Amino acid sequence: MRTAQNWTDYRILDASDGEKLEMWGEIILIRPDPQIIWKTERKSPFWNTADGHYYRSSSGGGEWKFKKRPPETWNINYKNLTFNIRPTGFKHTGLFPEQAVNWDFMSEKIRTAGREINVLNLFAYTGGATLACAEAGASVCHVDASKGMVQWARDNASVSGLSEKPIRWIVDDCEKFIAREIRRGRRYDAIIMDPPSYGRGPGGEIWKLENSIYDLVKLCFGVLSENPLFFLINSYTTGLSPSVMGYILGSIMTEKFGGNISFSEIGLPVQSTGMALPCGATAIWQK
Repeated sequence: MRTAQNWTDYRILDASDGEKLEMWGEIILIRPDPQIIWKTERKSPFWNTADGHYYRSSSGGGEWKFKKRPPETWNINYKNLTFNIRPTGFKHTGLFPEQAVNWDFMSEKIRTAGREINVLNLFAYTGGATLACAEAGASVCHVDASKGMVQWARDNASVSGLSEKPIRWIVDDCEKFIAREIRRGRRYDAIIMDPPSYGRGPGGEIWKLENSIYDLVKLCFGVLSENPLFFLINSYTTGLSPSVMGYILGSIMTEKFGGNISFSEIGLPVQSTGMALPCGATAIWQK
């Protein structure tokens, strides 16, 4: 497992019985996590004094309850990047801290490439990978179907001092956007994607990652430059193993470009126990 070890403004303080106790800057939150099936003793005193606690509903969804309501939005930092954090109605806060291990990988690849790198970030959410790549010197095309998420990403770029970087902000269906980019002849040196497990297409059709991921990766092959740097896929889909994603990337990429495939879980350290909490999986092709 690759773990994000370099945070100072974020930590998992403890984890037990389906919940994690997290520090987001000066704000302490408790959120559910289906991976936490162990029921160890809750040693941290912050379990009793957390600012906010997200409770799942038996009928779906859930709600936040606050002992001390935090600001509507507050900032945390990762190295040179700054992110706006706010609790949403779906338990999320606008950031997946485990992705920092991938940000570090991408930043290092871009900084040491010795050439200009053009990055396509698909299902780009609030822009963690976009900001990491732009700060490292790449041009980035940020694509997400949610107008609100793209605006949140733009706000993150602003507070990070990256508003003037060469970033294209696109609100669009990712698959349709890729098809148009192929027709336009536009090419990218690196592709990042973090597709959802489940969704509905623009015509209401059901989209399941395990049924669609191969065709999506193959479509993306058509927008790669002749000398690509990396292709990274992240997934939170239970049952879709890192090795399966690695095999998909390998079967599409290596015949033409050679290179190396790696795949693993990614996670976050838990301060109280020294364990690492699994938080998804990543497969990477790199030159």
